[in-house]
Amino acid sequence: MSTKIEIVAEVGSVHDGSFGNAAKLIELTALLGADTVKFQTHIAEAETTRNAPSPPYFDKEDRFRYFERTGFSRQQWHALKQTCAANDVGFLSSPFSIEAVELLEEVGVGSYKIASGEVTNLPLLEAVAGTGKPVLLSSGMSDWAELDRAVEALSRGRGRVTILQCTTAYPCPPERVGLNVIGEMQHRYKIPVGLSDHTEGIAAALAAAALGASVIEKHLTFSRAMYGSDAANAAEPETLRAMIDGIRAIEAMMAHPVDKADIAPYREMKAVFEKSVVTRHPVAAGERFTKENLTTKKPGTGLPAACYSQVLGRTAIRDLPIDSLLSEDDIAPASP
Repeated sequence: MSTKIEIVAEVGSVHDGSFGNAAKLIELTALLGADTVKFQTHIAEAETTRNAPSPPYFDKEDRFRYFERTGFSRQQWHALKQTCAANDVGFLSSPFSIEAVELLEEVGVGSYKIASGEVTNLPLLEAVAGTGKPVLLSSGMSDWAELDRAVEALSRGRGRVTILQCTTAYPCPPERVGLNVIGEMQHRYKIPVGLSDHTEGIAAALAAAALGASVIEKHLTFSRAMYGSDAANAAEPETLRAMIDGIRAIEAMMAHPVDKADIAPYREMKAVFEKSVVTRHPVAAGERFTKENLTTKKPGTGLPAACYSQVLGRTAIRDLPIDSLLSEDDIAPASP
């Protein structure tokens, strides 16, 4: 039986610094049926220099000031954690500094996410590993050597490590999703593997679920028209709901393998749709069955059409009117 796939709604910075929006996004995550909500914990002074460049997909604000403006206070983080608990969804965040790890530990975060840009930040990884909590490791910018070091560092902790195939492109085109890497990671690390999906649709997430992904992460927004670094490439509620419904359906398929040798569930349908050996016109007792007086027709309740050639050349035991569905009782034994 398959294990339930954890579905993570990535809120990131979609809230744009609004505590109210963040709280409502938690409630929306629960309403849509996702398991976990994921935030980003930015402490500007601890994370970045003041002149660090902005990413090409969002250059509307100075990066340092953006992190300052959209960050939450300790009290607000505690309140968001409580909102997650009240809505029965997991509370997950990506720390971008050791100070952020310390803050999240104070708040009581349930698990951590290592963002793609932090994979080579071994001091941060060691701090996260030291918490002993489950970790999702994104892989969007890293080669195998970098991931090997990161998995080794995180595995020193007591928490479960899950690695996510990811492509750092917003949006990610289908040809760069790298579904093949899911299997390669499973073979290489022997740990759970998932997908952090940056595509515009849901096909990648559904394909990953069918390939055995244990976690699917997707950005969530109220509207892609919202301001900010994440909203334009996130899923709106109806899209995320369709993705979740599809994943749960795939889980049901994977959990219930079909025995192709068992046709019992189809007996009624076979009787309706399959065909039987039938007289094409009246056949007298003692008359031989030939291609001229036999055919195959629905329903499939008589001698199966597959037996047609075995009947040819044998004789009728009794008079048979047109459209008679043959049975073994209508046919004389074959000559020795």
